[in-house]
Amino acid sequence: MSRFDRYVLSQYLLFFSFFALILVAVFWVNRAVVLFDRLIGDGQTAIVFLEFTALTLPNLIRMVLPVAVFAAAVWVTNRLQSESELTVLQATGTSPWQMARPALGFGLITALMMSVLTHFLLPSSIGQLALREQEISRNVTAKLLTEGHFLHPAKGVTFYIRQIDSNGTLNDVFLSDRRDPNQSMTYTGARAFLVRDEGKTHLIMVNGMAQRLDNRTKQMSTTNFSDFSYDISSLVNKSAITQRNIREISSWELLRNREDINLSEGYSLGALAEEFHLRFARALICIAVALIGFSALMIGSHSRFGVWRQALLAFLLLIIVEGLRGVVSEPVRTNPDLWPLIYLPALIGLVIAVGFLQLAAHPLAPRRRASRTVAPLQTGRQETGS
Repeated sequence: MSRFDRYVLSQYLLFFSFFALILVAVFWVNRAVVLFDRLIGDGQTAIVFLEFTALTLPNLIRMVLPVAVFAAAVWVTNRLQSESELTVLQATGTSPWQMARPALGFGLITALMMSVLTHFLLPSSIGQLALREQEISRNVTAKLLTEGHFLHPAKGVTFYIRQIDSNGTLNDVFLSDRRDPNQSMTYTGARAFLVRDEGKTHLIMVNGMAQRLDNRTKQMSTTNFSDFSYDISSLVNKSAITQRNIREISSWELLRNREDINLSEGYSLGALAEEFHLRFARALICIAVALIGFSALMIGSHSRFGVWRQALLAFLLLIIVEGLRGVVSEPVRTNPDLWPLIYLPALIGLVIAVGFLQLAAHPLAPRRRASRTVAPLQTGRQETGS
């Protein structure tokens, strides 16, 4: 690789990092607001919020990486043209194929990044995220130990704690259970404690009162108690995750145990084939969009209005290539033998880039203008008198 190739490649990687950082930040802010409200509202700490945020980053990077690759390719190529660096290379006899080497290297590097994401980081992060969500859903303390707020841990249940002491004592507890349509129960206690016993969680209320309202007869009965135990394990969502997310399954497992996954977790063979080959196709997409972004700006003659038409063309081609990915997925889900269709968008993108480079290397001859016929001047001999 020549010094110029290394220079251009470094520019590609520099602006790729910039665009990827901007896009990830924009998507992260939108998701972080919802995630922050959900976790902090459930009583989780900021550390848990940061952990969940870190686990969602691989999926965000996977989404924005092709767009960042395309933006960097277009930006750097436009910059090289505006500063006449590519013009100087063309004047020295460098062909568009040779000038495309940095773009190809850039595409290969980003394809390697995408492969690491889709084959290793993304399955691990999704699996860990599902595990942490399951742990938090079973955490009764995080769901119920929030003072000064009326909580609704389950439909028909209202829970309130006025104050929580540093030793874990709950003061002035209110619990309303309206899940039974025939009757509703209301419990109040001056103090309460949470006790865990053999996987169950009990709320021990001290010096309180239980009120029972019969909805059919509209009669209420009250009972004072010195201590009372109430099983609140059912108030927590303890649904076990029986089916993994398909993106959580490793590529090696998708390759070797596809039939077993189909039987045990219910995913169709078409969906498994689509997910497996899509992880490779995403890497090829990175190469295709990098070459499209470069080659589209190489076609056409120099114009004082810039290269906005070529950039718009490249952007439209990016939309088409990305749109084709959704079109080819449905047939593969129906028939797993059609898995080569998954690679069709990337191959179309590569063919378009090769066509643009060929057009840039051998531009079409401009239409010759009809030459105007100029009548020859009629010059007569000058007769000289004798």
